[in-house]
Amino acid sequence: MEARVCRLYGENDIRIETVTVAEPGPGEVLLALAAGGICGSDLHYYQHGGFGPIRVREPIILGHEASGTVVALGQGVSGLAKGDPVAINPSRPCGTCEFCQKGLPIHCLEMRFNGSAMRMPHEQGLFRDHIVVEARQCVPVAAGVSLAEAACAEPLAVCLHARNRAGDLTGQRVLVTGAGPIGALCAAVAIEAGAAEVVVTDLQDFTLDVARRMGATRTVNVATNGTGLDVYAAGKGTFDVAFECSAAAPAIKSAITCLRPQGRLVQVGVAGDTAVPLNMLVGKEITYCGTQRFDGEFGDAVAMIAQRRIDVRPIITATYPLDRAIEAFDAAGNRSGAVKVQLSFAGT
Repeated sequence: MEARVCRLYGENDIRIETVTVAEPGPGEVLLALAAGGICGSDLHYYQHGGFGPIRVREPIILGHEASGTVVALGQGVSGLAKGDPVAINPSRPCGTCEFCQKGLPIHCLEMRFNGSAMRMPHEQGLFRDHIVVEARQCVPVAAGVSLAEAACAEPLAVCLHARNRAGDLTGQRVLVTGAGPIGALCAAVAIEAGAAEVVVTDLQDFTLDVARRMGATRTVNVATNGTGLDVYAAGKGTFDVAFECSAAAPAIKSAITCLRPQGRLVQVGVAGDTAVPLNMLVGKEITYCGTQRFDGEFGDAVAMIAQRRIDVRPIITATYPLDRAIEAFDAAGNRSGAVKVQLSFAGT
């Protein structure tokens, strides 16, 4: 079988090519891909050839947010059947290293993650018509849920893990800085967890409108309303928890400024070396907490989407067929008119 793939050769160099797909081996599944979301890391690879110290050093098939339909099963696979719709978990910890043995598979020393240029050779991604994956990567999707929604399980899982790092949000006042897909989903999971107030900031009205549809109780465009957060900074700050989703130094500073003493800042956004106001961080006894990827939250995300406890549909703002991938990436990079842009594949 042959399949089309979306392969990046370098900065602004995406090519749609054809590859041969093997039959699934023991413990593997052949999938027809349906939908794949363009993530911020995919955009960084496309626009800049990488982000931070991670650089594209060889051609790589992009994509780690995807869903599809089971086409064939390898020997020994159970719990799946031909025709089943599934969300694909791109994370494959080894299960045997020091951190896996300690119950920290997120920090696996041999982690393999679809569409990542961190390792060499690169881990090839999910933007293709057909793919063979390990059966353990496939999480069945309930009837009535579109495969476009199912492809949002990966970013939702990221936000659920961030929420778990934040602690109990019941009755809490929450700030979210950055209204991209992750920021909008952080607002949604905070509301779902019982937060009393969720304020979202960004530089674009379009993304802030989506954040409101995802549950934000108030939004502030800090580009056009530079004093919009002043009320929350009064005294020693207001918010109990902040999810920082932009990785921009001004946003980090505003989050620390607006947190109350002994508040918790969960750093979701990733960048290179970034300035942090340590004087305020120390003086207000802020807990600065990192978060990355997910583990069991992936299955939780699929279930929450199926139950519509989190309705991901508002973040999907455009869909392009694979042969228009360059248009899709260019659209995804325009934050004044896009939140989550998806590619559609043969299994749609």
